Amino acid sequence: MMNSTQVSYFTLAAYLDTGPFKYLYFMIVMSLYIFIVSVNVMLIVVICVNRSLHEPMYIFLCSLFVNNLYGSTGLFPFLLVQILSDIHTVSAPFCFLQIYCVYTYGAVEYLNLAIMSYDRYLAICYPLQYNSHMTSKKIATLIALTWLYPLIACIVYTIYLHSHSQLCGNVINKVYCDGHSIVKLACSDSHIVNALGLILTFGVIFGALIVIIYTYMNIFKVCFSGSKQTRQKAVSTCTPHLASLFNFSVGASFELLQSRFNFTNVPIMMRIFLSVYFLTFPPLFNPVMYGLKMSKIRVIGKSLPAHSHSQLVKH
Repeated sequence: MMNSTQVSYFTLAAYLDTGPFKYLYFMIVMSLYIFIVSVNVMLIVVICVNRSLHEPMYIFLCSLFVNNLYGSTGLFPFLLVQILSDIHTVSAPFCFLQIYCVYTYGAVEYLNLAIMSYDRYLAICYPLQYNSHMTSKKIATLIALTWLYPLIACIVYTIYLHSHSQLCGNVINKVYCDGHSIVKLACSDSHIVNALGLILTFGVIFGALIVIIYTYMNIFKVCFSGSKQTRQKAVSTCTPHLASLFNFSVGASFELLQSRFNFTNVPIMMRIFLSVYFLTFPPLFNPVMYGLKMSKIRVIGKSLPAHSHSQLVKH
């Protein structure tokens, strides 16, 4: 029996022997990563330098784009190295660091989407009181909570995982390091660390979902009680957020199901795709979606009745 301190490296068994095609895969993944970094950085810069965009919605969007960069950087450089390597191993310290980055990214993404739904709730349901509700102090508090809770919770989980897991192997059946994959290697009682992971995961998910469901129930109630034009324009402003929420939720669900249940009957290429979906597609999808909608949002807002939905110009 060997414990986690004696494991110096892990072997990632999901990589296939692609022969000369590895250079093609490398170029595809490199191009995807460059595109993700470029569009996210571009929109962050646009929001930062344009004072007219220093509004709550764009500040929350900026936080979302920063997290996109954080999550994709925790995966893509590692993938690029592994694609070109003939021996798919990773040192134990780096493996636990990657687990921390991946879990933090997922938690921040969900919480960020939750506060964005809250922002829309205030703008649509309480337009006249919006500025008094969404103050600079409140924005800073929401952003701080969105980042600090995952950063602290995930480091507690990662340290506990490292120090309380006695491992009987070092082979991970994925293309990157994953916390539950480490738990599966444990030959000691792993119920506590497994329960801790579930509590932290579902605490974030259900907490965010409660906020999102409550806010959208009220948003749609206000929208559908108004005129047809107001309803169409107000719902349109929520489309990018709902699309981002759906995209990330689908990817995260794939990963959670694959980690917890036996997917050996699924082709390995499909398993690899499902495991990296939530780390690759949201960072690609979010800036494209919001970049296309940004210039249209203000046009939509200008056509709404000023006395009832003035804040939608900003949202």
